[in-house]
Amino acid sequence: GDAPPDDRAWDRAVGAFRTDLAAMCALVADPSTDLFAPIAHGEGQTVLREALLVADHNAYHLGQLMLVRRGLEAAG
Repeated sequence: GDAPPDDRAWDRAVGAFRTDLAAMCALVADPSTDLFAPIAHGEGQTVLREALLVADHNAYHLGQLMLVRRGLEAAG
């Protein structure tokens, strides 16, 4: 995607990232969540597998966001 054009766009991107991550953390942390149950909308993936995918995906995007941020600061 394109680099965030301004600080507001950056804040929105980080906010969305944190919201998604918080939702997944809440699900995993909830004692009533069966981590090995298949997720309802999936194709046999377990909650745990989905959580690990989300964590990996988010770590990758956080790295991308940090690089974009550095580029914006250097350009500014």
